[in-house]
Parts: sequence; structure tokens; C-alpha cells
Amino acid sequence: MRLYAVVTLGGFRRYATYRMATFAGVFTNTVFGFILAYAYTALWDERPRLGGYDLPQAMTYVWLGQALLAACATIGGGFEDELIERIRTGDIAVDLYRPADLQLWWLAADLGRAVFQLLGRGVVPMAIGAFAFELALPRDPLVWLAFLGAVLLGLVVSFAIRFLIALSAFWLMDGAGAAQMGMLAATFFSGMLLPLNVFPGALGELARALPWSSMLQIPADVLLGKHTGWDLAGVFAFQAGWAVALLGAGRALQSVATRRVVVQGG
Repeated sequence: MRLYAVVTLGGFRRYATYRMATFAGVFTNTVFGFILAYAYTALWDERPRLGGYDLPQAMTYVWLGQALLAACATIGGGFEDELIERIRTGDIAVDLYRPADLQLWWLAADLGRAVFQLLGRGVVPMAIGAFAFELALPRDPLVWLAFLGAVLLGLVVSFAIRFLIALSAFWLMDGAGAAQMGMLAATFFSGMLLPLNVFPGALGELARALPWSSMLQIPADVLLGKHTGWDLAGVFAFQAGWAVALLGAGRALQSVATRRVVVQGG
């Protein structure tokens, strides 16, 4: 486990060196946060309590989405492009023969990246949003602790989805198409455009049952106090269940890909 802790720290340090990119990301997230905040304000003026949120809660949702956007790699910026390229060029064969688990290696590196993005690109836009708008931020430290737990589980689910997408490059000529489809699905079904609670009928039920809801919708509702007690335990179990299922699927696909590389190499 010490190896993967070092890899996590390395992932954090790697992205910490891109200072201008971080500054640009903070600026972009803040600008888009204001655009979304004013759009939400107009929508909530017409439809108060839409999705069960009052306006401060809706503003909190907006700025939390901007804080988690890069951390969850919702629209790219994670490890998947690099892994797809290594598969395409054949360099993945070297990785598979290393005395380290491929999935755990990339998970550790991606968590290091995500923590930096959360701190480097998430905190400042959230603070600016809190200064410019009335946000419904909790005062209870236990709520913040539960929120961080939901964020961590959401990051693992996000990684597991993107790992599966990246491994598809073993069977596709190019994994870019699958990655693009993954980004579209993540943007829509995570609640990044609109809270999933706003989606009507069966579409809303389906969206909230899919794993992408773990990335934003669930952490946001935890922060806003929508889940408490056994209900909070239930959403944690939901996130953990998806994480285990998707990581298990990724490990199975990794095993198939490894056998394929060994056969071809032999």
C-alpha cells in the first residue's frame, strides 16, 4: 500500500506544477459559475422550489458543481486519455508486466489528481460564489464530514467509469469516441447541467439510479442536508455499491486484456 500512497502523492504533485493551467481553470470555473448562477436565478424566479431546492440551495448546487467539475473529470482532464494512448501505442504491455496492479496504480494517481483539482480549482470558485451569492452552507461539521465521504466515493465511481472506458481501447481502433460518449453521459447524468431532482418522471428515476449521480447529485444533497440518518447510510451504500461493481467490472476487463496482450506477445 505504501507504493500506491507514493503514487497518489505523485499525482498530486504532478498537477500542482501546472500553475498557469490551474489559474486558467479557476478563472474558467468562476466565469461559468456566474453564468449558471444567473441562469438558475432566472429559472428559480419562475419556478420557486424547483426540484425541492430554494434559491440559496440552488446557488450552492451551482458552485459545488464548479468545485467538483475538474476533480471528477466530468468533461475530461483525467487519466483516461493517457491510458488510451498507452494502449494504442502498445506501451501498456510494459505496465502490465510491472509488479504493480494496473487498476490500483491508476486509481491512486487519479485520486492524487482529484484532490489537487478539488483544492486548487474548487475552493476558490466556491469561495467567490459564497461571496457573490447567498449559499446554503451547513454549520454542522458532521455534515461537512459526511459530504467529504460522499465526494470521496463519487471520485472512486468516476474513476471506475473512466477506467472501463479507457480499457475499451483494447478492442477499438481508437478510444477517443468512447471517451467523448463518456463525457456526454457524465455531464448529463451527474446533474452538472441541472439537478437530477428536476428531471421528470421515469427519466429522473433512471438518472438518479445510474452511477453518475454519485459524482455531483448525491454529494450536493448530502451537503444540503437532504440525507440524514439511515437515509444517509443508504446513499453511501448506493455509492459504494456502484464503486465495487464498476471496479470489479474493470478488474475483469483488465484480466481479459492482460491475457490478450500475453497471447499476442507470445
